[in-house]
Amino acid sequence: MEDFGIRDTVSAMPNAMDELEMRISQLRGRLRQALAAGERAAVPRLRAELRAAELSWDSALLESDDSMLSPPETLPAAMSLFPVREQVHQVLTVLGVAAAPRLIVATHEVLYAGGLIATKLASLRRDEERSFRAAPYARPYYICAALTADQLVGVRGLLAISTWPLDRRIMGPLSPRVDFLTAAIRLVRHLQGAGELGSQSIRLLWPFINNIPGAGSSTQEFDPSRLVAAAKAELKIHEEFDRQQREAAADRARRLPDAEQLFGGAQLKAVRSVTNT
Repeated sequence: MEDFGIRDTVSAMPNAMDELEMRISQLRGRLRQALAAGERAAVPRLRAELRAAELSWDSALLESDDSMLSPPETLPAAMSLFPVREQVHQVLTVLGVAAAPRLIVATHEVLYAGGLIATKLASLRRDEERSFRAAPYARPYYICAALTADQLVGVRGLLAISTWPLDRRIMGPLSPRVDFLTAAIRLVRHLQGAGELGSQSIRLLWPFINNIPGAGSSTQEFDPSRLVAAAKAELKIHEEFDRQQREAAADRARRLPDAEQLFGGAQLKAVRSVTNT
């Protein structure tokens, strides 16, 4: 009996998906490098290529799943084929700062069509820590903790990315405000670059508008440049002192074991004992 090439097509699917996964990984790395180097002109093109590759991966996965007999349009609109950790990584990369599940979910809803549930994030950090301790650095990144500047323990409810510089994950007295202002600026720029400053995006930005002096109010028409300017103005007041505190705490944290640098759990006395040896 002829199979009309179905067997060959199915056997070719894993190879195609492997190539797509490799391309997605490469594009993410190039995007991070472009952002770090300040090559803003290349960012929109790389983002477009990354989204196209991710959509191709989604399509390949649907085609390779023999159990998926119904057409893709019967899937719930908000369902994501990416693991929760991948979805959280996407959002944190945009925000650029440690964030709470509520902001992560709200941002994902606007940028990636939703499907991320806050309750799924509750155990994510613990799962990531178990994975790291079982096989350190087996993954290209981990969803890890932000650390308090004084005790170097994990901040409850804040998620970060392990590949960030350590001082970027430290939370001093001014860090929550600095990160709030930073997230506002990065979100506006991302939404502008993607051409997605619609009503849903503006709702996502209202907490920033209402809590940053000079950014506007609910009675005014939204002006993204005004929000960015207000956030930058306040950031200048706090940023330098916050940076000094973070860097000082990061210097102490680097003396801790790798797992504790990522997930916390060390007490200050442990840092002192390592320093004195």
